[in-house]
Amino acid sequence: MNAHTLPEHPGPQDRPARLTVGVVGAGRVGPALAAALRLAGHRPVAVSGVSDASVRRAAALLPEVPVVPPAEVLARAELVLLTVPDDALPGLVAGLAETGAVRPGQLLVHTSGRHGVAVLDPARRAGALPLALHPAMTFTGTPVDVDRLAGCSFGVTAPEELRLAAEALVIEMGGEPEWIAEEARPLYHAALALGANHLVTLVAQAMDLLRTAGVAAPDRMLGPLLGAALDNVLRSGDAALTGPVARGDAGTVAAHVAELRTHAPQAVAGYLAMARTTADRALAAGLLKPELAEDLLGVLSDGGRP
Repeated sequence: MNAHTLPEHPGPQDRPARLTVGVVGAGRVGPALAAALRLAGHRPVAVSGVSDASVRRAAALLPEVPVVPPAEVLARAELVLLTVPDDALPGLVAGLAETGAVRPGQLLVHTSGRHGVAVLDPARRAGALPLALHPAMTFTGTPVDVDRLAGCSFGVTAPEELRLAAEALVIEMGGEPEWIAEEARPLYHAALALGANHLVTLVAQAMDLLRTAGVAAPDRMLGPLLGAALDNVLRSGDAALTGPVARGDAGTVAAHVAELRTHAPQAVAGYLAMARTTADRALAAGLLKPELAEDLLGVLSDGGRP
């Protein structure tokens, strides 16, 4: 379901009642979401965290909210945010259900991108109301995250009877709900990781190479270029492709790889993989001329050697 089909604000019949809110896992995400819910009128009452960093985040974003064990969070809260790493979530849910910490009628919300609501089945059998609300945003663990939720898309998965409540919670946090089918969650999450997580790696690697080339302020050089590239691709898709691969400049690509082999051999495999993918997409989009593609793909298949 596209968020644009929803009313701008949920009606009284769709808006969740004012709820007590708990957070299990005071990483970067949970405290920010709880702080956003507090701004919407809900009341954070408990948070769990183990590391010193988690405790500091909770104190910064949820001042005066007590830090307690996970079972105590569930005992105090009507709405519980499970904001732990993806791989830790199944074990956490199973453990909470087995120990009787889950209460009937309790809203149990996880923020994993990979999982839908099936991972919450142990808690659902204990009477919990399961929701999967994943913010498509990168978090810093600081108060700025609350502001960044404004207009942020959330991947929403929930049983049909809880759909309106799930979407209303997202809207109350300032986000835009986007319905993701249970079976599509891993693909949805892979797409976000490819676009955002790998982008960080690519940009950091580009900054390292520019420093090696003698550029004093690689961030200042890359900022306008990357900003324009991102804007262009969001507007135009593959039509935004530029550079030596899209042009079919096989000699330039070979020179790039030669330099990388000398100065940053760890970057060669990534460069070649992205160049091959770029060439395929440019060729399919009609940007790369077939007569130039042959030489280019030959260089790429030979590991960048002309």
